[in-house]
Amino acid sequence: MAPLTSLLVALLITGAALPALAQPAEQPSITSQQDGQRTIDECRVNGKLYAIRIVPANGKPYFLYDDNGDGDFTRVEAPSVAVPAWVGQK
Repeated sequence: MAPLTSLLVALLITGAALPALAQPAEQPSITSQQDGQRTIDECRVNGKLYAIRIVPANGKPYFLYDDNGDGDFTRVEAPSVAVPAWVGQK
């Protein structure tokens, strides 16, 4: 048990951390605008547009979602969409 404790102390002293704990997930930036009878919310991470939420005055909200970064948006009828992995790529 002592070698494990020594290793943990050494990691803490040197400032080593697990990558998942060291880098929090990027929060989406959302830009909203009114367009006639609907609201349009553009969702971006790292400046990359990955989803557009459309909220019509009459009807259910839906998303246009780019799941792989090719610029081809697919309609998704869901309350939310996940941030795709490709937006984290530089």
